Amino acid sequence: MKKKNNKNKAQNFSPSKLLFLSHSVCGIGLASSFWLADSLIDYPVQTLCLLWVNLWAVVNALGAIALGAPVGSRYILRTLNWSLLMSAFTFAPAASVYGSSWVDWHRIFANTKLIESIDYMICIPAYGAVIGAWFGAWPMPLDWERTWQEWPICVTYGAIIGYLVGLLASFGFVVRERVKGD
Repeated sequence: MKKKNNKNKAQNFSPSKLLFLSHSVCGIGLASSFWLADSLIDYPVQTLCLLWVNLWAVVNALGAIALGAPVGSRYILRTLNWSLLMSAFTFAPAASVYGSSWVDWHRIFANTKLIESIDYMICIPAYGAVIGAWFGAWPMPLDWERTWQEWPICVTYGAIIGYLVGLLASFGFVVRERVKGD
């Protein structure tokens, strides 16, 4: 009896139905991509920022894996989500303000020469997120077998706390610069 039911189920998906279904999915994908491309052309700055944030997220994910993040089908989505968060904390603010100006990127992140208050508001929280993620990784190898020790929970909390501390510190530096300037 079971063999007959399985055979009937297999007959329900004939090659012509499968072909129609695959063509329908491709057609919907093509139509949605044309719609998305048309809306992205209208907003080129946002499009470039979105593409670069995703690219930078992949770079963050590869860096995390190189530094010891677990690899496998169970962890790849977690790693990509964490790297998108780190990209939003580190890359997106700088890309929104400086765009493709290599001179400004080098001045802010390589030389750490902060001139204007916007430099403080971008650089210090980004460094705070990276340092916070680094401090958040410390309890992971400890053998406490707690759920919050799994990848990337404590690293994410560390990055968020580091980013918030960086925001507060940058606010202090901006206020100091304003008082010093007056």
